[in-house]
Amino acid sequence: QVQLVESGGGLVQAGGSLRLSCAASGRTFSRSAMGWFRQAPGKERELVAAISRSRYNTYYADSVKGRFTISRDNAKNTVYLQMNSLKPEDTAVYYCAADTQDESVVAGVPDYWGQGTQVTVSS
Repeated sequence: QVQLVESGGGLVQAGGSLRLSCAASGRTFSRSAMGWFRQAPGKERELVAAISRSRYNTYYADSVKGRFTISRDNAKNTVYLQMNSLKPEDTAVYYCAADTQDESVVAGVPDYWGQGTQVTVSS
């Protein structure tokens, strides 16, 4: 069982930055692929970024490439999402997710989800 708790969301002006953190409980964190998803009002949840168990493979949605960076610290059981050059269209609830299989995170069907943190970007 893995429990995920996100933090770091908030209100920021366009062009600003935020760093989201996701603290994971359980001993399987280092063996889990991690992902950040987001869901805006009236839209489907989408994968924003993912990082493999090995940390060597990352994935980014086209809409965030060059602006967002996903990273993980296995010693701290934490995954991060550094978000720069934020745009109003980045406004959404951001969810952390985990699965022992990289493919499940990329496919959008991970076993474990956090409760979400709101990110609001004002224009």
